[in-house]
Amino acid sequence: MTSLTQTLLADDAEARRQRIVDTLTDAFAPLMAADPAAFRTKFRKMAADPFAFYRGSACLFYADVAAVDDPWADERTSRVWIQGDLHAENFGTYLDGDGVLIFDVNDFDEAYLGHFTWDLQRMAASVALLGWAKALSDPDIDGLVSTYVRAYLDQVRTFVRESNDQAYSLRLDTTDGPIHQALQLARLRTRVGLLDSTTEIDGYNRRFRDGAGVRRLDSAERDAVCAAFERYLGTIPESKKFRGITYAIKDVVGRSGFGVGSAGLPAYNVLIEGYNQALDNDVVLSMKQGNVAAPSRVITDKRIRSYFQHHGHRTAVSQRALQAHADPLLGYTELDGVGYVVSERSPYEADLDWTELTEPAEIAPVLDYLGRATAKVHCVSDADSDHTLVPFQTEDAIVTAIADREAEFTSWLIEFARDYATVARDDHHLFVDAFRNNEIAGVYSTRQD
Repeated sequence: MTSLTQTLLADDAEARRQRIVDTLTDAFAPLMAADPAAFRTKFRKMAADPFAFYRGSACLFYADVAAVDDPWADERTSRVWIQGDLHAENFGTYLDGDGVLIFDVNDFDEAYLGHFTWDLQRMAASVALLGWAKALSDPDIDGLVSTYVRAYLDQVRTFVRESNDQAYSLRLDTTDGPIHQALQLARLRTRVGLLDSTTEIDGYNRRFRDGAGVRRLDSAERDAVCAAFERYLGTIPESKKFRGITYAIKDVVGRSGFGVGSAGLPAYNVLIEGYNQALDNDVVLSMKQGNVAAPSRVITDKRIRSYFQHHGHRTAVSQRALQAHADPLLGYTELDGVGYVVSERSPYEADLDWTELTEPAEIAPVLDYLGRATAKVHCVSDADSDHTLVPFQTEDAIVTAIADREAEFTSWLIEFARDYATVARDDHHLFVDAFRNNEIAGVYSTRQD
């Protein structure tokens, strides 16, 4: 057993099991109290397999990595914008602010500032878990992690050499293989298709459909949401604002039933007029309560903590810092003193399907692309992003920290991936036992509310 796993598993299995329970309870207690049923669902999904557990336990990952030495962290590389929950299934397609289909990181709920290595460590461990689930050998998994890391470093060095960083992206004309296929499939989707699945025509106008996960609001709550929406409009950068009737509200509903990471978070859908009065140009916005970012639980820098108004503000600011051409409808607001992030529910979002990627030779080119995409989110920001917290070029800081030790850096991440995947597989069993035996207070795994 290596020094890393010895550090993380210094206690016996019972002590580690209690650490898992305590960390999850500390992270999610308020949300569990508000909606225990949502967390029963979240935890049952996490119980499915080690990768599902890993996806849903970012708070545990950060509690662990913050406790071990990071030889690559210095004053600059420990304070860069990171995605915060980077794993193999958090990449996909979206339509950027310039109308171009992009394949990139597509989830920013956990985005924050921290060690650039944390994103790479989390991603590398997810590759190891994914490879284990596909019964790949350890040498094959090590090779895949190496492919990802070397592509990342190559792209970071490219950003140092070239001045036009924003020109680089994974697009239809710059990709092939499964990622190109994902972009082609996203291209077939339409705004009308999304509208038809979530709304209906009522007389001569459009409204949200009633159904599972949709909650109609009383007049007081609707007024409060509409007032919050008006405040949101002031957070859209001037360069991205549309004119005319675009933001006129047509309908508002409460929403539930989001993914594992958003369990228990209050949310609303807002239907707005769109770019003209044609019904097929209506736009659906998501207004979701901002979550406490997992990395923020281990970052003590007061400059960072005091900068954000709330987690809705933090999510929006982070996304602009991590995307070269962010959603022009991205913004934030407050509702009842709580921060919410607002963004478009786009029909063009599609995740990469790993199901048919089974052989190392098929997976390696994909990980090369993902390594370059990771470098892009670390090094390239939207033109309207705020540079107050990171007033330096991230690519320069990373290259300086690594210097001529690229092989050492790659080996360090390979070793971490191998070891932490082992930790995560063991943790999964401990978590399932704890959950089945009602050790996570407030979830009631075997009783109804």
